[in-house]
Amino acid sequence: MLIAATLATFAASASPVAAQQSESAVFAGGCFWCIESDMDKVPGVTATTSGYSGGTLQNPTYPNHEGHREVLKVDYDPSKVSFAQLADIFFRSVDPTDAGGQFCDRGHAYTTAIYVADDAQKQAAEKAKAAAQAELGKPIVTPIEMAGTFWAAEDYHQDYYKKNPIRYRYYRGACGRNDRVEALWGNAAYEGIPAH
Repeated sequence: MLIAATLATFAASASPVAAQQSESAVFAGGCFWCIESDMDKVPGVTATTSGYSGGTLQNPTYPNHEGHREVLKVDYDPSKVSFAQLADIFFRSVDPTDAGGQFCDRGHAYTTAIYVADDAQKQAAEKAKAAAQAELGKPIVTPIEMAGTFWAAEDYHQDYYKKNPIRYRYYRGACGRNDRVEALWGNAAYEGIPAH
């Protein structure tokens, strides 16, 4: 209800100029289905696209994306939410202390990263990383890298959590994502993560 009310308010107040404002951020946070589900709940996020980035393989696919990470491209209205806020939310919806993957998904493809487009995003990401490390009192292993080519994932991966809600909820719960995020971050965990 709150999200619907927020969206209705945004639609009623949006002007043609405001509707044209858009910037993008790219985050790797383990399974792209999960990070998409989390980021879609952030007011000011206008679109999300699951995909692959960080590797050299051309035209990666789900069966073959060696060297790439699963990522999410987040389009957002900077008058509603900043890149810095998105970076803070990102850190609080993952385990940035895990260098081997995320939750039950292991390997490079599932490791965390923030891909930045420019120096402003890099500075904001580094500040968010330092804040996360100070709050947790543990080393944050999430690298901050310059953005390369973003490759959209196959259609069946887009909005997976909406298209297959029962399978998605089972996967997320069985993978231990929410439990680990809540154990690590406590009350600072991103409040958009779905309840059990």
